[in-house]
Amino acid sequence: MQEIKFIGKYVKRYWLQYLLGIAALFAVDLVNTYIPQFTGNITNGLDQGTLDMQGVMSLVWKILMMGGLIALGRFGWRFFLFGAARSIERDMRNDMFRHLEGLSMRYYNNHKTGDLMAHFTNDLMSVRMLVGMTVITTFDASVMLVLVLYKMITYVNARLTLIAVIPLILIIFGDYFYGKAMHKRFLAKQEAFSDLTDQVQETVSGIRVIKAFVQERKELYAFAKTNLKNKDKNMAVVRLRALFMPVLDLIIGASLLITLLMGGYLAIDGTINVGQFIAFNSYIGMLVWPMMAVGECITSISQGMASARRIFRIFCEKPEIVDSEKLQDVEKLQGEVELKNLTFAYPDADKTQVLKNISVHVPAGSTLAIMGRTGSGKTTLANLLLRLYDCKEGSILLDGMPIREIPLKVLRQNIAYVPQDNFLFSDTIENNIAFGVENLPFEQIQQAAKDACIHDNIMDFPDGYQTVVGERGATISGGQKQRSSIARALLKDAPILILDDALSAVDTDTEEKILQNLKENRRGKTTILIAHRISTLQQADQILVLEDGRGAELGSHEELLALNGLYAGVYRKQQLEKQLEKEGGDAQ
Repeated sequence: MQEIKFIGKYVKRYWLQYLLGIAALFAVDLVNTYIPQFTGNITNGLDQGTLDMQGVMSLVWKILMMGGLIALGRFGWRFFLFGAARSIERDMRNDMFRHLEGLSMRYYNNHKTGDLMAHFTNDLMSVRMLVGMTVITTFDASVMLVLVLYKMITYVNARLTLIAVIPLILIIFGDYFYGKAMHKRFLAKQEAFSDLTDQVQETVSGIRVIKAFVQERKELYAFAKTNLKNKDKNMAVVRLRALFMPVLDLIIGASLLITLLMGGYLAIDGTINVGQFIAFNSYIGMLVWPMMAVGECITSISQGMASARRIFRIFCEKPEIVDSEKLQDVEKLQGEVELKNLTFAYPDADKTQVLKNISVHVPAGSTLAIMGRTGSGKTTLANLLLRLYDCKEGSILLDGMPIREIPLKVLRQNIAYVPQDNFLFSDTIENNIAFGVENLPFEQIQQAAKDACIHDNIMDFPDGYQTVVGERGATISGGQKQRSSIARALLKDAPILILDDALSAVDTDTEEKILQNLKENRRGKTTILIAHRISTLQQADQILVLEDGRGAELGSHEELLALNGLYAGVYRKQQLEKQLEKEGGDAQ
C-alpha cells in the first residue's frame, strides 16, 4: 500500500532509535518470563524442603535485580520509541505545512479550512500512535506471546499449554472482521470531525455577520446537527470496541478456566508439580496482555492507516503553478508589462471566460489604471500577473519575457500587491507592515506608514506600532486595514505595485494624499491601480475600462472623456453625486 511506503519513509529516518527501543523492549520481555520460573522454583524448594533461607534470598535478589533491569529497559524503550514517534509527527507536520504552502489557489478553493485543521490535529495524532504505541504494542505482544509459550511448553507441560491456548486462537478469526469494520467507522469519524472543525472555524470567522443578521439561533441549530453527527460517528467506534472487548475477556476467561481445571488435575496426579502449576498460572496471566493487545493493535492500525490515507491524499496533490523547464536568468524586473490577446476562465467554472482577448502595453515606470463593473475581471487580471493562476490563451510578458519563463520566486519578489480583501495577521502593526521584508530599520517602516497615511492613527493607539491587531485585523477599522496593507506594499519597494481597490475604505482627502505620495515615491516604477472611483484613476498614464471581461476602452483620462463612452458616463455620474453631496452639506 502507498500509505505504508509513505509512513515507512519517515520511520527510516529514525531507524537507530527504533532499533535501540525494540532491543530494550525485547530485553524487558525476556527478563519478565524468568520471574514466574523463579517463583515456581522457590515454591518447589520450600514445598520439598530442598531450599534453605539463603537459597530463598538468593532467588529473591535475582528477582529484584530483574525488576531493576525491567525498570531500566522500560525507560529505554519509552525514550527511544516514543521519541521517534514524536519526531515523525513533527517532521510530517512540517512537510505537510510546506506542501500546503506550495499548492495552487485551486486547491484552497475546493477544500475547507476546518478539514485541513483536522489533518494537522486528529489525523497526525493517530499516525503518531501508529508509529509509536502501536509499534510498541505489536512487537511487545508478539515477543511476549512467543517467549511465554516457549516457557510454558519447556518449563511446565506442552499438552496443558496446547489445551489452554485453544480458546485464544478464536481471537485471530475475530480480528479480521473487527479490523475492517473499525477502519471504515474511524474514517467516517474523522470526516465528521473535519466537518465540525470547519463549521466552528467558519462561524467564528463570520461572527460579525451572524450577529448583524441575528442568526445566532440558526447557526446554533446547524452546529447542533453537525455536532450530533460527530457524536454518532464517535459512538459507532465506541460501540464496536465495546462489543469486541467483552468477547475478548470471555475468551481469555475460558482459557484461565481450562488452566485451573486441567492444570489442577495434572498437579494432583503428579504430572506437574505445585511450583510448575503456580508458574503456569502466572504465564497464563502474562498471556492476557498479548491477547488484549490484539484488539488495541487492530484499533490503532485501523485508525492510523485511515488517517495516513487522508494525509497521503494531501501529498498526492500537485501544485499547478510551478517553474517551467525553460527559465530566464533574471533576478530584477524593470516593470514593463504587456498583455497580448489574454483570455482566461477559472478552472472548474464551466469554462466561463472571465477575461476575453485583453491586450495592453504598460511601459516600465508608468501607471495603468483599471476600472469596470463588479465581476468584469479586474481582480482576475491581478491574480494572473502574480501567477496565482496560469492563462492558457494569450500571453503575459514582463520586460519582454513570457511570465512562465520567470522564476516564481523572482516574479513575486518583484511585485508588491495589496489585495481587495485586506489581510492582517494577529501580530503587532509593526510586524504586519514589515511582513514582506526582513531586517529593515524601524525608520523605514515608519516612513512607509506615513506614506500610507496611517502613521498618525498608529500613534494614537496606546501601544503605537506595538499594538497587536485581532484576527484578520478585526480590532482596527477597514480604512486602517487598507492603509496598513498599502504601507506593507510600499515598504517592499518592488518594481511593480498592484493596488486592487485598495483605497475604497478611505475618504477622498486621505485618498488624494496617498495618491500624491505614490506619485512621488513610485517615480520610475510601474503601478497598476484597480478602482471604481474616477478620482483614483484620472492621473494614470493609461486607463483600461473592462466590460464583461473585455477591454472596452483604453486611453488617458482626457482621451476617454473625448470618446464619450463608458468611462465618460461613469465620470459624469460621479461628478453629479459629488455635486449633490456638496450641496447637501451646504444646505445643512
